[in-house]
Amino acid sequence: MMIFGLKNLPVEFHILLNDDDATPISLVGKKVVPILIKEDGTAMPESLDIVHYVDQHYGEPVLKGEVRPEVQAILSEITSYSNYLLMPRFIKLDVPEFATQSAVDYFTKKKTEYVGDFAMHWEKTNEYLDRLHSDLAKLEPLVLGEGSLNTELSLEDILVFPTLRNLTCVKGLEFPEKLGCYVNKMSELSKVKLYTQQAL
Repeated sequence: MMIFGLKNLPVEFHILLNDDDATPISLVGKKVVPILIKEDGTAMPESLDIVHYVDQHYGEPVLKGEVRPEVQAILSEITSYSNYLLMPRFIKLDVPEFATQSAVDYFTKKKTEYVGDFAMHWEKTNEYLDRLHSDLAKLEPLVLGEGSLNTELSLEDILVFPTLRNLTCVKGLEFPEKLGCYVNKMSELSKVKLYTQQAL
């Protein structure tokens, strides 16, 4: 979604219910999203492969530079526990992936096996938020641009913004000022809406 928004490219999105195994398997042989259906009709899975393909094949590339190791380290730390905050909340958001109870039940069963009991993690929200706020404070000094994490758009934005955007569904989340400005600006540039109004 980000790369199409950043490049102002027309694209048609088809959102699959979370329990739709048949469609992705028929396209790429496994249950995975996103999937890009190219203009020649072939299907391409994997987010970063899609981003690279679109950036290189449609207009001038907009993503420059590499991921700084210090950014990657903080992102890895955040993603080591962020799903404990996110997964119990995703099924309560007004999003098309969970428009049916069967989709909610499918996700809950699969992800509970992966992260543990949703209710337990919900009760530990404040503990996770304390940890998250500490990590976000470490990330803020690494924000060097206004509409990008570094001085220009790069793979850092493709990796970091989705994580921060997803976390906007968590009530009580407070971004440090500079990081909050980045999240809002990137949302505007990429045309990817935040979950702030639905925060739980």
